[in-house]
Amino acid sequence: MTVSTPLTRADVAAMIDHTLLAPQATSAEVDALIAEARSLGVYAICVSPSMLPVRAPGLVVATVAGFPSGKHHALVKGAEARLAVDQGAAEVDMVIDVGAALAGDFNAVLAEVITVREATADQAVLKVIIESAALPDEAIVGACRAAAQGGADFVKTSTGFHPAGGASVHAVRLMAETVGGQLGVKASGGIRTAADAAALIAAGATRLGLSQSAAVLAGFPD
Repeated sequence: MTVSTPLTRADVAAMIDHTLLAPQATSAEVDALIAEARSLGVYAICVSPSMLPVRAPGLVVATVAGFPSGKHHALVKGAEARLAVDQGAAEVDMVIDVGAALAGDFNAVLAEVITVREATADQAVLKVIIESAALPDEAIVGACRAAAQGGADFVKTSTGFHPAGGASVHAVRLMAETVGGQLGVKASGGIRTAADAAALIAAGATRLGLSQSAAVLAGFPD
């Protein structure tokens, strides 16, 4: 079913990080992810750091750091990000200490973003996962401001693994308003239909993290 939107399939594909972060993922499944990503014309693939390096000509390679809990020391997140860049990752999605954000300790969030930013030496796009479904609005705003101050390129809603849930239109809109176009906004977690994707893009998402990219793209016109 095609949604009523001016967005085309190619428009949306150009915003997608085609994602495989399941703990049971195999190298064969990563190969299949890459092949599907090419067939769909998406922007990037996102895989676990232990799966690097991968050969994916024509695709941006993204990975994660401090994933999925965020309860890793900032120096560990930085080392993980640095190793990933050395192994060919062009983008790193780091998870903040969500508890620090809940406690209002945005200086701690800022410090870990700076640590990862410095570890990658500006050689990778840095996306900061704030786990928006687990945060009240004021903490979403504070975490986004800390990400911006720390040198991030994107703020991102979710890991997709938190029991509180994934992306929401409300959170994406609030994140987009907070960063004011200075950073990108990546929506991820629970995006399964074209209608979901269109609503999040309308709210301000500039990138989508999807594990079901084919099903989502099927709802957009050519």
